[in-house]
Amino acid sequence: MEILGEKKFRSRQIYEWLHVKLADSFEEMTNLSKPLREKLEEHYLIWPLEMLERQESKLDGTNKFLFRLQDDNVVESVLMKYKHGNSVCISSQVGCRMGCKFCASTIGGLERNLSPSEMVGQIYQIQKISGERVSNVVVMGTGEPMDNYDNFLTFIRILTDEHGLHISQRNVTVSTCGIVPKIKELAKENLQITLALSLHGATQSKRQSLMPVANKYDLSEVLEACDIYFRETGRRITFEYSLVAGVNDTDEDAKELTAVCKSRNCHLNLIPVNPIKERDFVQPSRQSAEKFKNKLEKSGINVTIRREMGSDIDGACGQLRRKHAEKAEG
Repeated sequence: MEILGEKKFRSRQIYEWLHVKLADSFEEMTNLSKPLREKLEEHYLIWPLEMLERQESKLDGTNKFLFRLQDDNVVESVLMKYKHGNSVCISSQVGCRMGCKFCASTIGGLERNLSPSEMVGQIYQIQKISGERVSNVVVMGTGEPMDNYDNFLTFIRILTDEHGLHISQRNVTVSTCGIVPKIKELAKENLQITLALSLHGATQSKRQSLMPVANKYDLSEVLEACDIYFRETGRRITFEYSLVAGVNDTDEDAKELTAVCKSRNCHLNLIPVNPIKERDFVQPSRQSAEKFKNKLEKSGINVTIRREMGSDIDGACGQLRRKHAEKAEG
């Protein structure tokens, strides 16, 4: 504002319009003079995300959104409604280069990183469209947040800033497939966000068969980085574990998983895999998943099976964006 020859306090007004009132244009900023609005229009851009598609689950009210970005790339986000409040799952990249075998997000590789504004933009548009307050955010959609580290950090600062939406850091979860140096860096950022590690295999060889990132970082290094995160922040780690029938849901897997979790202050989240047509992974039966969970519970592990949300729509990571890409190619 000072560069434009304006009073400092104008910056506070504009910040509030952008991050509290969620304005999509300078025109909406009615407590600014018309000449200032015109000046802003001339020097700066606001690029709101455009909703291309919205699917609503008849089972549980989950909403899946497909948003178009300024360069015509698309990203997807999910609004999940719980008794404790509304949770939004956002994407951090267009596509992903991590190559995890059971994930639709990574098919087609990485297009580009999302900017901080494109990340908060998903939450802002969902609040505006749904008319409901978002209280929890998980960065677990398309992309690997630690592969877009600086933009991700800026996003966290804006999202949790007391002058904006002011979502509590404790209500933010970031999911990573295990980029060791960045987990260690995040531990030093003085944040109170929850770290969720995509584990998916309790041994190095099992992880290597499912996740290419395991070829770069050994499981022991990844777990050590998680321990550092817990020591530095006091935040309990969540281990995400996609259950694939006949691949990582055996008695032996339960035993190895127990060995990983037993000595740690952690929560284990079992996720029956979402089958995608490009892979031949099969979801275990409910009974089989419960049996696996019971084995872990008997060993004293804090474990839940993630409630399936939006199973009657394209609820899983990458599914809706993939469908959109296939339509465009066709």
